Amino acid sequence: MKKKLYRSEENKMVAGICGGIAEYLEVDPIIVRLVLIGLCLLGFSGVIAYIIALFIIPKRPAQA
Repeated sequence: MKKKLYRSEENKMVAGICGGIAEYLEVDPIIVRLVLIGLCLLGFSGVIAYIIALFIIPKRPAQA
């Protein structure tokens, strides 16, 4: 089955973006959050990227 990127409902802090990326990459969500914070501190526009991802990455559909 092909992997798809969805916002996480289990590993959710704000909107589930970092948790969803972590599930897709199969890493711990804290690592993704720390990378995002580190990039924000180094001048990367992480907040804007997070907001854009909020609108682009869909929620996980309900399992039947």
